[in-house]
Amino acid sequence: MRIALITEGCYPYVTGGVSTWCDQLVRGLPEHDFEVVAIIGTGAEAVTGELPANLRRVRAVPIWAWQPARRPGRAGRRLFAEALHALALAMLDPGAGLDPGAGLDPGAGLDPGAGQQPFLAALRELFGYAQAASLTAAFGCDEALCAVAEAWRRHGPSAEPLSLYEAMVATDLVEHSLRPLSAQVVAADVCHAVSNGLAVLPALAARWTHGTPLVITEHGVYLRERYLAYRTVAYPWRVKAIMLSLFRRLTQAGYAACAAVTSVNVYNQRWETRLGADPDLIRTTYNGVGPDSYPPAVTEPDVPTVGWVGRVDPLKGLETLVRGFALVHERLPAARLRLFGPTPRGNEWYAALLRALVGELGLDEAVTFEGPVRPATRAYYASSVVALTSISEGLPYTVIEAMMCRRATVSTEVGGVPEVVGEAGLLVPPQDPAAFAAACLRVLSDGALRHRLGREARQRALAMFDLDRMLETFRGVYASTATPGRWA
Repeated sequence: MRIALITEGCYPYVTGGVSTWCDQLVRGLPEHDFEVVAIIGTGAEAVTGELPANLRRVRAVPIWAWQPARRPGRAGRRLFAEALHALALAMLDPGAGLDPGAGLDPGAGLDPGAGQQPFLAALRELFGYAQAASLTAAFGCDEALCAVAEAWRRHGPSAEPLSLYEAMVATDLVEHSLRPLSAQVVAADVCHAVSNGLAVLPALAARWTHGTPLVITEHGVYLRERYLAYRTVAYPWRVKAIMLSLFRRLTQAGYAACAAVTSVNVYNQRWETRLGADPDLIRTTYNGVGPDSYPPAVTEPDVPTVGWVGRVDPLKGLETLVRGFALVHERLPAARLRLFGPTPRGNEWYAALLRALVGELGLDEAVTFEGPVRPATRAYYASSVVALTSISEGLPYTVIEAMMCRRATVSTEVGGVPEVVGEAGLLVPPQDPAAFAAACLRVLSDGALRHRLGREARQRALAMFDLDRMLETFRGVYASTATPGRWA
């Protein structure tokens, strides 16, 4: 069977939990041929690591690369503008209860069915245009600005019109987001999108062209994480409203088109159902790890050490980690904080912010940024307690792997983390440095507690997060979804 794995901002260009999951899936199902359609930044990114033998092709779909653009003729501009106007009207349709400017709850007032068919019809029109002509060039015409501005005038959640600047920024962001519609259409037995949102666009194109079935696996709830990310970006709120409306519509389109949703935790299921997924199509499929790859630690570091493993990203809540550790260090001056993991391209500003915060808090001698480490067990063995301070998570490999290595964990109570940890670790509220510090001090200061939590963590990981079970689930999902051999 031929599987098209559609990723956004991860495998095989960025390391991290989702990339680990993708690699496990491909390697673990050698009877299938995989193609990765990777939505990435500029196309200059390099593949990381050695690719599995059954990964036959990696196709990059850059959404921020420069593209030569030839201005379309008048008739082409008119047809394009009509489709874009219809798309923007459907995005902002007040009948769906979409008011992204009113708050940060992506499910508030949501009627997933209202206005969805006009949105899909307009999106399909734009797909047809993108396959025949330059979508980028069409978005650069005045007609595109007028289409977005007029849609806002009719359906925007504010009576105040878009400024020219706002219309230009919003139109530009929509254009980049829709670039996957211009890519070569996937030929596969199943499209497996590793998130909702932009990753659904190549799958919708394959469905419209070939009738290809779609499977979605969300690790974090895509729409919720877009809302969290947009709290801190510097766009005007009207631009945010337009983009969040687009993400909401794409999310609904993904759920409506899919044959199966494999949710990595029960927490995600609640969000997915609320946002329009058919609960009968959702199946919880916990992430898994191979226990032989994560043998239990037999020693501890010489000094009390808080370890963190992951990618340097705002969603990881690393300001809380650093500020919380500062409180730990006040009580335990010998304590150390070690951060293991890469800084993805585009997140250099965040790494710089964290380093400045470390200096500001006088922690330069106690905190080290170690960069990527392989194997990951080295990081867990170097830690007395493994920390996770994220503000959003699906089912984090960091915690599962640490538990398999018999390490105690202190984690924020977000996403599927409570499902992972159970009673075998400590949970704290997100963005609460004092609570995080108190939990770390409790574990670091009590050897009996630390060792008991480590033992229970290993037992729980062995019982719940089995890699073979995860792989067998996807064998069944593909077999029940696809019409195999069509593209052999």
